[in-house]
Formats: sequence, structure tokens, C-alpha cells
Amino acid sequence: MTASAPSVNTHSPTPRFGLGRTLRLGLARVGYETKIYFRAGDTVFFTFLFPAVLLCIFSVAFDGLGGVSSTAPDAASTISQAAYYLPGMIAAGILLSGVQNLGVDIAVERSDGTLKRLAGTPLPVLSYFLGKMGQVLVTSLAQVILLLLLARVAFGVDLPDDLAHWVTFVWVYLLGIITAAVLGIAISRLPRSGKSATAVIIPPLLVLQFISGVFLSFTLLPGWLQTVASIFPLKWIAQGMRAALLPDQFEAAEQGGSWNLPLVALVLGVWLVVGLVVCRVTFRWIRRDS
Repeated sequence: MTASAPSVNTHSPTPRFGLGRTLRLGLARVGYETKIYFRAGDTVFFTFLFPAVLLCIFSVAFDGLGGVSSTAPDAASTISQAAYYLPGMIAAGILLSGVQNLGVDIAVERSDGTLKRLAGTPLPVLSYFLGKMGQVLVTSLAQVILLLLLARVAFGVDLPDDLAHWVTFVWVYLLGIITAAVLGIAISRLPRSGKSATAVIIPPLLVLQFISGVFLSFTLLPGWLQTVASIFPLKWIAQGMRAALLPDQFEAAEQGGSWNLPLVALVLGVWLVVGLVVCRVTFRWIRRDS
């Protein structure tokens, strides 16, 4: 009678690709992406420091014109040039951190083969997205803090002292930066190469800043140009930031004489959904025509 050989399990453990692993990899990517971001001097200047530089330039250059007065008929209010431009610079920073940063960055990574190499690893696409969006949130939040401190310390801007305005600031910021990040991922498909990414993405965003109430008062623009700008999210981010940071008397200077925060939320929400759909349909590790 022969003894039977002990059974041996020849199957290797099944790798786990669950939500927990995806989130852990995504958090690890946040740290990696943030380090890479701050090591790129041109990116740091043109997306992180640029709004702060513009705030200083506009505040100093137009200081000789005096303060900016409210147009409300029943209440006079005057604020400094720095206080007036602060909401627009924060809105511009959201646009640069989300749309420009991710749009150019992902286009370059697709062109230089980074995405193709990642496709050969177990890294889930969701982890890659979480890393990119986490980096945008971290760097953009640091940028906002820098702008607020610069305005308060260097130019003596009075920030809101009530909870309601800060609640408005938080939800406009979060909805704005998430929407901008998703749209940045979506438009990264437009450039055909990494070399053309800045030429394809940056000029339209610069034009958008001029027509969206960032550099110029929105109501000074022709009616048809206001209509065009109202299609895009930057106008609504800037309007929401003005509602959060400017005195209530300045509401009368807005288009329609109101901050119209429900419409701000609606437009940004629609753009967020559109961006998510575009990302879902078009994102590939490599271009099909490459």
C-alpha cells in the first residue's frame, strides 16, 4: 500500500485589484505628481506663481487710480484695486492649475511615451486620474492660500469676516477646481504632440481670461461677447469668487444685478458632467493615430 502524496496548491495568490488598492495607488501618485510639478520651474511660474505676479502688477499699476467704487444706488462702498482683482486672480489660478496644467501635462506624457509605459503596468486608470487630480487640488490650494496671504499682508485687503461668505468661497472653489481638472484631462486629447500642446491650449485660455471678468470688468464688454463668455466656466468661477470676497454692495455691478449663485453651480455642474463624459469616451493610454 503506497502513501498518497500530499496535495500541493500550484495556484499563485490572485492579485487584488479592488477599490482599496486603486485608492492606495492613487494617493501614492498624488505625492509623486506633486513632486514632479514643483521640480518643473516653468510650470511652477506659469501656473502656480503667475496669478500672484499679476495680482501684484495690477494692484501697483492701478493704485494711482484710487479705489473701486460700488455702483449700488443705496449704499456706497469703495475697495482697493488689490481687493477688486483678488477674486479674478483666484479664478484664473483655478483655470491654470486645472485646465492648462493637466491639458499640457497629459498631452506631453502621451507624446513622450509615458502613458504607453504606464499601460504596461498594473496601474489602474482611475489611480492615474486620482494622482493627477490630487496634485491639482494640493497645488491649487497652496496657490489660493498664497494669494489670500499676499492680498492681506502686502496690500491690506480685508477678507470676509462671516461664515456665509467663506462657505460660498469653499463650494465655488471645490466645484471650480474639480471641473477645471476634469476639463484639463478632456482637452489633453486635442494636441497631436507634446511640442504643440502649449500652442494649442494656452492661447485660447488666455483669451478666455480677458473676456470672463478676470482682467476687465465683465459688464464693460459688448453684450455679444458677454454671451460668448457666459458659455464657458471661467466667467462663473470668477463671479462666484466675487460673491465670496467682495462686499455685498458690488452685487449690483454684476450682469443682471445679481451674483446668481444657483446658476453658477448649475453651469459648473453641467461642464463637470460634460468633461467626465468626454474623458470616459476619449481617454486612451496612447493615441489611436500614433
